[in-house]
Amino acid sequence: MKNVILHILKRIGASVVTVFVISLIIFIGVELLPGDVADAVLGQSATPETVEALRKELKLDLPPHIRYVAWLKDFVQGDFGNSLANHRPVAELISWRFSNTLFLAATTALIAVPLAILLGILAAFYRNTLYDKVISTTTLSFISFPEFFVAYILIALFSVKMELFPSIAMIDPHMGLGRKFYTILLPALTLTCVVTAHMMRQTRAAIINVLASAYIEMAEIKGIRRLRIIIHHAFPNSLSPVINVVAVNLAYLVVGVVIVEVVFVYPGLGQLLVDSVAKRDLPVVQASGLIFSISYIGLNLLADVLSMLSNPKLRQSQF
Repeated sequence: MKNVILHILKRIGASVVTVFVISLIIFIGVELLPGDVADAVLGQSATPETVEALRKELKLDLPPHIRYVAWLKDFVQGDFGNSLANHRPVAELISWRFSNTLFLAATTALIAVPLAILLGILAAFYRNTLYDKVISTTTLSFISFPEFFVAYILIALFSVKMELFPSIAMIDPHMGLGRKFYTILLPALTLTCVVTAHMMRQTRAAIINVLASAYIEMAEIKGIRRLRIIIHHAFPNSLSPVINVVAVNLAYLVVGVVIVEVVFVYPGLGQLLVDSVAKRDLPVVQASGLIFSISYIGLNLLADVLSMLSNPKLRQSQF
């Protein structure tokens, strides 16, 4: 148990360092953007006095390293600054948008995770049959297409031709839960098509690997049905890689929704990030980018820890 705790602490420390490096990259990337931020925000009609006043407000008159330390300190304290576009607190803008992104990711996970595990179990049960080949080919085909292509295909089919679902996933805080699920179904299906293949193939591969074990052969010799062997013996012992790939794909669902949110005009954090880049709203861009990074690193850390805890051999081999 001591080794497990020590390993988790090391992973947390490595994650903190990674977040620090990413925050530095985000800040430097924003610094390298061409043009003057104050001029871009105020426009061509701005006077030199107003430009200079805005530069002081944004602390652009200070050296970059001082501004970076001040920005990172404020971020840790929950102060993301004010938006340059509408002068509202960035934290206020991000909170609702990020909750929408998490809602879309959670809805997708509720569809994709059980579906992928079920397809993976069936593909392992019908290994090397026509069913296995059809499922593998179909899921790989979906993952080979860009998200926006899958999104437009679903819009053309279910919104334009069949008129079943809205093509624009606009939600607001006053919507009921059922209405929200209905509105975001197409974006959720788009993301489901993208992430299901990873989880399905990893589930299939993990189960097939366990099926080669000696105790599985003994169970088959005893006459236990193959489907029962897979569900009650093979699948529980293949949870470690399955949990890992599920958690990694959940991380993708949180940070990889930018394109899908733009296509469906979904009011999530990805859409806010794209709009803020177009407006040169740097406080929102920096805060959104770092929040996405922390989410992705945190979920990958969770995947690593859960994978270790679900595999006794992995726990024992860490040190």
